[in-house]
Amino acid sequence: MLNLNTFIKYVEKRNPNEPEFLQAVIEVLEDLIPYINEYHPEFEGLKILERLTEPERVISFRVAWLDDDNQIQVNRGYRVQMNSAIGPYKGGLRFAPSVNLSVLKFLAFEQVFKNSLTSLPIGGGKGGADFDPKGKSDNEIMRFCQSFMTELYRHIGADTDVPAGDIGVGGREIGYLFGQYKRIQNNFTGVLTGKGVNWGGSYIRPEATGYGLLYFVGCIYDSINENLEGKTVAISGAGNVAYFAAEKAISLGARVITISNSSGTLYDKEGLTLEKLSFINTLGRDLNKFTKKYKTATFHPGEKPWQFKCDIALPCATENELNEADAKKLIKNGCKCVAEGANMPSTAEAVKVFLKAKVFFGPGKAANAGGVAVSGLEMSQNSIGQQWSASKVDGRLKNIMENIHKTCVRYGKEEGGYINYLKGANIGGFIKVAEAMKSQGVL
Repeated sequence: MLNLNTFIKYVEKRNPNEPEFLQAVIEVLEDLIPYINEYHPEFEGLKILERLTEPERVISFRVAWLDDDNQIQVNRGYRVQMNSAIGPYKGGLRFAPSVNLSVLKFLAFEQVFKNSLTSLPIGGGKGGADFDPKGKSDNEIMRFCQSFMTELYRHIGADTDVPAGDIGVGGREIGYLFGQYKRIQNNFTGVLTGKGVNWGGSYIRPEATGYGLLYFVGCIYDSINENLEGKTVAISGAGNVAYFAAEKAISLGARVITISNSSGTLYDKEGLTLEKLSFINTLGRDLNKFTKKYKTATFHPGEKPWQFKCDIALPCATENELNEADAKKLIKNGCKCVAEGANMPSTAEAVKVFLKAKVFFGPGKAANAGGVAVSGLEMSQNSIGQQWSASKVDGRLKNIMENIHKTCVRYGKEEGGYINYLKGANIGGFIKVAEAMKSQGVL
């Protein structure tokens, strides 16, 4: 019989100085080990967990490039190919100074479960570089992307590993990366997702994570015979996920009161509108300028959005942005639902607070799976040489998020009727991968 503490020590010993990865693994093990001991004891002898927590392949490489002053700059690139039991590796590329192996292993590990939950035939991977695109010219970013892809192209392919964007990698970067891959390989293939709609991309891809997040939250409220109309929503972040989550929430009748970035939080007591969102989109990082045009709003430098009263909290910025103290503030102020638009934005301590208070908590591996779901749909469109309409993609996205919710309910229902969505997502994402690993033998 598997022992939780013994297995945690095993993982810690094999992965020293990797706190983000260990946090993600421990969160999953707390649900998986009791489930395996009760329902699938054969997984212990097959070493499913030992194999699941060990990447199939980790690639690290040098990225040398010339800046605009003709000075050589050197960064480090990575690709973590975590698990391919149910399909080719799939997961984003992140360009940020905070990128390291621990962060990417945590993201790749989460991606395995997230991709499994979508029911699409895609495995889990993640990659990136400790390169900061902020303050760089377009030419510098192009040269970096070309140098990065000159190494990465050896390890990816439409049926091997299909990267996408993540923090610091948007449509511009995907374009440069794809162009370099096409030049080196001399073929046009669906090796990256998040491409422009005029050259192999899918409609709804930029909106997918934010829209999917609200579809998942909508399912939570449907399950208690309520809807989102009139609900107050606090959102962190100011990128694509936060923006489109706010857009969809507003369209569903909710009142969105916050948007934030690393400089602080914008709070509008009357609620944001689509017109106000469009104005925010023109401000870049200067959210404080919003208050000059809209007097109902205030800007709070250096503060997070979790101090304001809300029904629903959507952390959409980055990992571990919402801590235990923030969680207690939200509960004190009447928050009933927290759904993660970012990857692991709630600390382990915050999650425990939410679960203890019986708050509906949608973990990122379920709630923000809309992005990779539409990436998977982009792969499907590329493979058959078609481009589906925006309405068709959006309909497929909504259906996928509804099915993810059903999976979470199936495996997460507890005594008294409370749905532990974290438990449901962990077990629901695990079982498909584990059965595939069992069927394919020792790999």
